[in-house]
Amino acid sequence: MHNPLPDRQELRQRRRAIPAQTRIQAAAKLAEQILSIPGFPARGYIAGYWAMDGEISLHALQLRLPADCIWCLPVLDEARKVLKFAPWRMGDALVSNRYGIPEPDFAPSALLDAQQMALIVLPLTGFDHHCHRLGMGGGWYDRSLAFRQQSNGEPPLLVGAGFSLQEVPSIRVRSWDIACDYIATESGLFKRAGV
Repeated sequence: MHNPLPDRQELRQRRRAIPAQTRIQAAAKLAEQILSIPGFPARGYIAGYWAMDGEISLHALQLRLPADCIWCLPVLDEARKVLKFAPWRMGDALVSNRYGIPEPDFAPSALLDAQQMALIVLPLTGFDHHCHRLGMGGGWYDRSLAFRQQSNGEPPLLVGAGFSLQEVPSIRVRSWDIACDYIATESGLFKRAGV
């Protein structure tokens, strides 16, 4: 039987094979692309991710944020199976979640909801030019952003981040999939129709 989805393993392998120097240069270019998005927030919470498994780094973006923006990282809410977010600065305490991904060490009551973010940068395994994103398959971001299916372009702005070699011709979209408003790579931006 033909599988219409791109092979995540192959896409992850391609991503991991990128040489270190190329990654560093790509991350700097990615930061420029994201900061050039029309309406990039001048203040508020900006959520990123801790790059793992060859994902493009957001360190350069974090360092270049406007002064009134607060960088946040995702934290698993295991009970609700959604992501929450916590402010984080270099040097702040981190703990590893069940996937081995570092998270800010915050009390659950102090965590922020996705709706409180001005912009969220999402990791991806693959993407298409319609701003559909292929994640790792766990559905964490889709569940956390399900409210976007009923909203009319309300915050947060959603930006998928990856390397240009992660683009695929198309991604099969399911009813629960949440499209990004933009996809940013080191080579440019893709904008979803209607944004």
